[in-house]
This record gives sequence, C-alpha cells and structure tokens, in this order.
Amino acid sequence: MFSTGPANSPAQHSHPRTRVRTAALAISLAVAGVLAGNVPAAQAAPAPPQAAPLEGKPQCRGEGVDTTARIRYQSDIVIKAPLSTVFKLQTDVERWPTWQAPVLTMKRLDPGPLRKGSRFRWTTPAPPTPTTPATTLHITSTIRQLQHNTCILWSGPAIGEGVRIDEGVHLWTFTKVKDGVRVHTEETWTGAQVEADVPTATKLLGAGLEAWLRDLKTTAEARAHGKP
Repeated sequence: MFSTGPANSPAQHSHPRTRVRTAALAISLAVAGVLAGNVPAAQAAPAPPQAAPLEGKPQCRGEGVDTTARIRYQSDIVIKAPLSTVFKLQTDVERWPTWQAPVLTMKRLDPGPLRKGSRFRWTTPAPPTPTTPATTLHITSTIRQLQHNTCILWSGPAIGEGVRIDEGVHLWTFTKVKDGVRVHTEETWTGAQVEADVPTATKLLGAGLEAWLRDLKTTAEARAHGKP
C-alpha cells in the first residue's frame, strides 16, 4: 500500500535496495501514528519507574494477547487510587477523549454496560510521511472478555489512508496491592505493514502504551484526591 514516490520522481530510478529502504522507512513513520494515539511531545518524556512485569501469561477469563504475534509489548505501573476508580476510568470508553488527548472521537456501537461482545469505534491522528498524507486512523474494537474490577481484553483493526494494522489485541489487568492498584497492560499487533519493521513497530507500540499508563495514573490519582 506504500509507494516509493510518484511515477516521475527520482526514486523511480534508484537502486532496488534503496527503494526497499525508503519503503521500510515510510512504513516505520506511518506506524508512529498508530500508537494508542500519536503521543504529544509533552508526553514523550521517559516513563517513571514501572513495576516489574508480571510473570507467566496474564489473561482475562482464560484469554490473552496473540501468542504468535511478532510485535508485542507489556508494561506495569502502580496507581495510588482505589481499584474502583481505576477500573471505571479505563472501562468508561466513551469518556476516553476527556483524559487522553490522542483519542479524537469515541462512539459506542451498542447500548448498555460494557460487556463481552460490546463494540466501540474511535479515531486517532496519524502524521504525514514521505509517501502518505496525514490521516485519521479508525479503530473498531470488540470486547472479548471483561471481569469487573479485574481485567478487560479487546481486539480489532486500525485503518487509515495508506496505514493498516490487521489486528491489535489489548489486555489490561487490575490487581489490588499495598500502595494502590497494579495495572498491567499488554498488546500485540499483526499485519504485513507493521511486520515489515518489527523492532521499530515494537518500540513505537511501547511508547504509546507507556503514555497511556501515565495518563491513566495521572487522572486516577487526581480523582482519588478529589480533583476533576
């Protein structure tokens, strides 16, 4: 879906290896906008010390991320807030845009409380690249498993002009600990475009998830202290 340049551009006459490198760079740059939301510069600072990753294979009601995926990232953080506050904040998907700037729009596709089988559609910006224009990614997520105050798992594609992740699978678990709530997040991506540069895609996925954890921690702890 990526080209190395217009038909009359110099890239048309470049060495085949150069064209491959150029296409790979375009894919890598495009992937940057797919992250859980094109992280603003202010959020790009290094993450604070995280909790050690959980051992084993975290799951939600017996299901987890794609174990065959080549692109995966996981991280943990401790949030000093009540479990009910953290879980509600993360699962009230319609209000994501109020505390996550990269979430541009959000729409539930079915009524009632969030549950297994619920679907929601949300958008996030993707920046321009040398071969693709700036675009908006449309992500349709389906809840695969949910257990109150314990875990949530969803999956779905992310599609924009010239950019596609065939399927992202995203797991969150929530566990009470001495200082608050230990939040574990883990995500996998599959698709030809992102798998063309696994190290870059993994790095970018990680940056997006770390930013999401920071936003969740900041918002939950503020609410725990009575701040809006």
